[in-house]
Amino acid sequence: MHTTPPPIQWLPAFESAARLLSFRKAADELCVSPPAISQQIKSLEEYIGVS
Repeated sequence: MHTTPPPIQWLPAFESAARLLSFRKAADELCVSPPAISQQIKSLEEYIGVS
């Protein structure tokens, strides 16, 4: 387990995707591509060890 928090740039992607229940909608809201959201969520999952 990490003793430092995850990189802050992953948190908006997580929050938006969770709230909107859609990577595509989160990507539109954050003005990035859906694969960018997917990659940030994947990195966050790997960081915390949970899918």
